[in-house]
Amino acid sequence: MAWFRRSAKKILSTERKNLAGDLWTKCPGCNEYIYREELERSQFVCPTCSHHFSISCRKYLDHLLDGQNPYTELNANLSSVDPLKFRAKRKYAEQLETAKTKTGLSEAVITVVGTIKGYPIVLGVMDFSFIGGSMGSAVGEKVSRAIDYARENHYPLVIISASGGARMQEAALSLMQMAKTSAKLSLFSQAGGLYVSVLTDPTTGGVTASYAMLGDIILAEPGALIGFAGARVIKQTIGQELPDGFQRAEFLQEKGFVDHIVHRKDLQETLAHLIGYFGYERTADPHQ
Repeated sequence: MAWFRRSAKKILSTERKNLAGDLWTKCPGCNEYIYREELERSQFVCPTCSHHFSISCRKYLDHLLDGQNPYTELNANLSSVDPLKFRAKRKYAEQLETAKTKTGLSEAVITVVGTIKGYPIVLGVMDFSFIGGSMGSAVGEKVSRAIDYARENHYPLVIISASGGARMQEAALSLMQMAKTSAKLSLFSQAGGLYVSVLTDPTTGGVTASYAMLGDIILAEPGALIGFAGARVIKQTIGQELPDGFQRAEFLQEKGFVDHIVHRKDLQETLAHLIGYFGYERTADPHQ
């Protein structure tokens, strides 16, 4: 509630406490209000309609990785610069600094070595809150180095994508990351590595057109938006109405682009099962 003091002309607020917006979240799927603590306990999945809220990369790490084996972050300080001195409404360099301050991240992806149910893995997780999860040169480099680390150490690779696509502020330097990460994954595949791609809401643009759709196994969270161009652009281009559910995870599974849709609460168990099925062994210490 709010506390006020009255003046002769108007009411002035002096303190703000316990507003409803701090305690409740409205679900965009069913319009129900969810108590914040209950939403956190459910891994940010609506208990009524199972809408999967977007979550930060740190929350994915906490949810998926074994707590008894702290993870090791790879290339933690790698971040983009502003080689083109890009400026639209504001300078790109300023956007980068704002995103770093807001998220506490150096870039739109974090890559780590850790364990899932005792299986050592290399895990990359994108964060949409960092400039829309866009893929700049540093994101492509961090993903590429993570792929190399997995290949050199014979670890399975898991990448959780959440992105609006290539980062336009870096122009061709960003687009080059599509080819680079795809080439790295080709080498990883030739070496017999297992790559599981997990698509979350949204996964679009250049990320979809590169490493997000190149997994040996492609999983998706329920209802995730997945595509290259936007639905409005596609509709205007082909001049036709699009089917219901177009570009959602369920539609892509029906058309064969997604192998399986996995509820967030089941993701850790599913990944562990897949890694074990493909012959990887559990270990006590993945950091050696």
